[in-house]
Amino acid sequence: MFATSGWFLWALLSAVFAALTAIFAKVGIKGVDSDLATLIRTGIIGLVLSLFVALTGKWSNPLALPGKTWLFLGLSGVATGISWACYFRALQIGEASKVAPVDKFSLVLVAVFAFAFLGERPALREWCGIALIAGGVLVLAWKR
Repeated sequence: MFATSGWFLWALLSAVFAALTAIFAKVGIKGVDSDLATLIRTGIIGLVLSLFVALTGKWSNPLALPGKTWLFLGLSGVATGISWACYFRALQIGEASKVAPVDKFSLVLVAVFAFAFLGERPALREWCGIALIAGGVLVLAWKR
């Protein structure tokens, strides 16, 4: 009934930690500029991932990577930084229970962009799930 492959477990863990990220960030940004908070968080992420890569023996020379890899990882990093800055600003002025679900509209955009640029073709069932997410965001955004 539910996906049991490895990707699903990792994606579920990602969702759990992303949820904790929103809660911890909402508490942590009280009285702190959201951009400074984002910088502090990013530095900690760099340290944690450096330790993870070192302790798991996954280090390799990044200078040996192809230019295309550097370009797209660089663009991804820029997009991540801008996304995080916007997310923390939204968390600072809004409720976490509203900000986080709207932020997840990115799921809908990923599906649309993957369709348009990567040639991915979700099945009708998957498009229905994507539409439900979009509908949920619209419900949250709807003013009373």
